[in-house]
Amino acid sequence: MLDAMQTRLDQAPDSMRIRRQTVEHPFGTLKAWMGATHFLTKTLDRVSTEMSLHVLAYNLKRVMNMLGTTALMEAMVA
Repeated sequence: MLDAMQTRLDQAPDSMRIRRQTVEHPFGTLKAWMGATHFLTKTLDRVSTEMSLHVLAYNLKRVMNMLGTTALMEAMVA
């Protein structure tokens, strides 16, 4: 599996650069929301929960921007 992935990367070397750019935007947004410094909680369980809440808020905000709040509420009810 790793060899197949390496072969694909060798055939398209720019794909990794594009992937990094695509993934970095959400993390940059989340860091800005969090104050770009540190987590407010301590211990791995609490930090994990805090990060999960940030990711959930980010995803909900994106869905609201794409579908609108009415469509989102209808989908949640269904």
